[in-house]
Amino acid sequence: MGYLGNHLATVTTGIFAAVLTGLWPYFIDFAPILNFIFIMAVPITWFLTFTCWISQKSADYMHKHAPNHAHSEKKSLSSTQTIQTTTTGTQISLSEIKQVQNELSSELVNLKESVKLKDSEIERLNQEISNLQTLVQIESLKTELANLKMLASKRK
Repeated sequence: MGYLGNHLATVTTGIFAAVLTGLWPYFIDFAPILNFIFIMAVPITWFLTFTCWISQKSADYMHKHAPNHAHSEKKSLSSTQTIQTTTTGTQISLSEIKQVQNELSSELVNLKESVKLKDSEIERLNQEISNLQTLVQIESLKTELANLKMLASKRK
């Protein structure tokens, strides 16, 4: 439970409403617009105070009467070594959970190994592509050199 029993918002808006209500008689003769502002602001702030109070009372009521799932699961876990799922209503033992956990971890290890293999295969293919590009460039240079030699021999 927080400060002031979780009624901090209620107290804050209540103090603001009380200050506005207390200041209203002092500003009533200054200007008609101030009177209008106070006529609007004072009831609104008191309404907000009431709304904060009623909503906090509702939240307190709901949390007081709501079942505590975590506490009941801990109790059932320690006493019977089973967990009851809330969606299907079935009970799962701790050994079944451990078995599924072990299966999932072995699958995760297998996936990590296959990813490493795929990464090494991708790296090898990238290297091969780089080598092929180099070979293509070499062949292109050879062809260009042969063409230049042919042109030079025709000029002589």
